[in-house]
Amino acid sequence: MSEHFASLPLSPAMQANLDALEYREMTPIQAAVLPSLLAGRDVIAQARTGSGKTVAFGLGLLARVEVHDAATQAVVLCPTRELAEQVGKQLRKLARALPNLKLAIVCGGVPLHPQVASLRHGAHVVVGTPGRIGKHLRKGTLVLDRVSVVVLDEGDRMLDMGFADEILAIVRTLPRARQTLLFSATYPDGIEQISAAIQRDPVRVAVDEAHAAPHIDQLFYPVEHGRGVAFVAAWLAHHQPASTLVFCNTKAQCAALAEGLADRHIHALALHGDLEQVDRDRVLTMFANRSCPVLVATDVAARGLDISELAAVINFELPRDPEIYVHRIGRTGRAGASGVAISLFTPAQARLVEAIEAFQQSPAKRGDPGELALDPDRERRLEAPMVTLCIRGGRRDKLGPGDVLGTLTAAGGVLGSQVGKITIGDRWTYVAIAREVADAALAHLRRQPIKKRHFDVHRVH
Repeated sequence: MSEHFASLPLSPAMQANLDALEYREMTPIQAAVLPSLLAGRDVIAQARTGSGKTVAFGLGLLARVEVHDAATQAVVLCPTRELAEQVGKQLRKLARALPNLKLAIVCGGVPLHPQVASLRHGAHVVVGTPGRIGKHLRKGTLVLDRVSVVVLDEGDRMLDMGFADEILAIVRTLPRARQTLLFSATYPDGIEQISAAIQRDPVRVAVDEAHAAPHIDQLFYPVEHGRGVAFVAAWLAHHQPASTLVFCNTKAQCAALAEGLADRHIHALALHGDLEQVDRDRVLTMFANRSCPVLVATDVAARGLDISELAAVINFELPRDPEIYVHRIGRTGRAGASGVAISLFTPAQARLVEAIEAFQQSPAKRGDPGELALDPDRERRLEAPMVTLCIRGGRRDKLGPGDVLGTLTAAGGVLGSQVGKITIGDRWTYVAIAREVADAALAHLRRQPIKKRHFDVHRVH
């Protein structure tokens, strides 16, 4: 049974902040690791996305930060920019109990100069990707000789992405007398090796919830080789899920599947490592704001995604590791909600299904592909309820969500209920609009100034 945060030796200010955030009962991973974290022990923990691990290590590292000392005292390494931003957002909520605490997020894919300026003003906590943090270290714009705690978040994916040497180079610059926390969804050999290299007598924690998926309806479909795209298109068109994440094992397969689905009138976008950052941001924004119902991704590319209420997960290709399978499907059916996970396999891949059965200690439920008529002449469609418009202006133009919403709903515009998520970037703004009024909203924004300025606006595809 989980315990309450009130039982932890935290400051009264932090306890009050947790109560304000309505964090009262700990998740299993939090209850398992926080006593060791707060005691200053090194920890290696098995924890998946959505388990509450960020709050766990966040409370641990913030308890060690001395705000009166302007030096960088804590570093969190993440595999992707998206995860780093997600972690930074969560830490800022927790840090409301520590007035004047400064946190900097440093990741690749964005200009270096603003990060240099931010670091120059001091940052008690730095969250970022190994590549960009390493670059700042080499340039001398980041100094880590006063760090007391370092966190490796989603360590297995950082190793998959080739960051092992960069991580070791970063850790070598840190004081030997430090706390090192390693969180990983799976435990490949590389995790054991890097733990041995950077940790001292770590406490090992693994929570059994990673093996269970009680709210997820899992179905395994035997599909003949070459029929996978047609089957996935038919399944999506029949069930019309609001948001589906489809996993492939390679970047090439991602691109091919997204194209194949689009040819069958299923609106899908691919997310993989070859995308430029601006294109990655566009794809993630469209999926998050319900302008694209299907996202096709590799495991590495999908790390850091924080999509709430994901209706379904599809394994177009089964992973070789059952733990990765559980990690994939755990993105749906969260917070007690129900979810659906379907997996395709050929006769040659039956052993992968057997490995998943053994890992989950339960038989796999087989689906019948014949339930869906795979008639190539029958038109099937899956369209998103929203459309994304891009405004060529952002934070640097002093635009805020209220400015965009106000202009859209001004006389002759659209209803506030027809406007979805508004995402503000440095030089651009994405706004989701109900599909049926997207053209009218586009014409309205092209006519109406925002804060007395006219901006270029176009529809995003």
